[in-house]
Amino acid sequence: MQLSDFDYHLPDELIAQHPPEHRGASRLLHVDGLALADLSFGAVLERIQPGDVMVFNDTRVIKARLFGEKASGGKVEALVERVLDEHTVWAHVRASKSPKPGSTITFAGRWQAEMVERDDALFKLRFLDAENVFDILEASGKLPLPPYIERDTDSDDDSRYQTVYARERGAVAAPTAGLHFTEAMLDALRAKGVILAYVTLHVGAGTFQPVRVENIAEHKMHSEIYEIPPATVDAIAAAHAAGRKVLAVGTTSMRALESAAQGGALVAGRGETDIFITPGYRFRVVDRLLTNFHLPKSTLLMLVSAFAGVEPIRNAYRHAVEHRYRFFSYGDAMLLEKQAD
Repeated sequence: MQLSDFDYHLPDELIAQHPPEHRGASRLLHVDGLALADLSFGAVLERIQPGDVMVFNDTRVIKARLFGEKASGGKVEALVERVLDEHTVWAHVRASKSPKPGSTITFAGRWQAEMVERDDALFKLRFLDAENVFDILEASGKLPLPPYIERDTDSDDDSRYQTVYARERGAVAAPTAGLHFTEAMLDALRAKGVILAYVTLHVGAGTFQPVRVENIAEHKMHSEIYEIPPATVDAIAAAHAAGRKVLAVGTTSMRALESAAQGGALVAGRGETDIFITPGYRFRVVDRLLTNFHLPKSTLLMLVSAFAGVEPIRNAYRHAVEHRYRFFSYGDAMLLEKQAD
């Protein structure tokens, strides 16, 4: 398929610039083939059955954006893409002239980092202070809001651009389908007999990388680290054996699960994935998908088209625009049923 097959018109005013006043107060579009239902997000509770498994991504967004200067005085902005160890990161670096290996950058007027090497668009930075890099980012970094949110980060974002179940530090973008859930809703799901399971996939800045080729088969996906606990594998196996369904909360949970099942069966463990899911892909693990609305011509729009069907997604997005749904990270949600194989 071609990139133009995944385009749609989105008025700018439908891009959510702020979260809803209350977490969970979003709308939900249920998509089952060409059948659509306009609901409130709380209806998720009504549409999942006891014994079903919901899989959440428990990654935690780090304050990955740092500002500093080179020894020459030139200004530098760094966006940490991946933490390698307690002192070393891969980062995107913006400066009038790119720093050279061996040069030093001072961030926030206090933290020293040496530029070690460059690999294409990424720079390896080694922080020279004794503090752990996570502590440095927490002390002096800023939360990296997506590029389509056209405002500065504020104090609300520190909590609202984070799921209530976020645990494992390492993401530079939120698994946004999870932003709708409150502790009360999670408790209600457990009380109903729904099994809550977790994976970790550290979302990278590449999630916003545009597709620049018309033939989508030529696109190279970014790579992300994931981990699947044995308990999640066991819960999914038991659910499927009992004829119950597995619902992935977000495309990141979906990508982690499908990546860990590339050999046929879902396996626990840690890995790295650059899986690119497009129409024609055969899903091995996930039966239903909860997700937000995605950018035109994006790899995530291709993923949901592969899952729910190209024409059902086109129909759903037309409906969402006409009915003034809120789009992207702080926007409304969709509950997608998998198209028949």
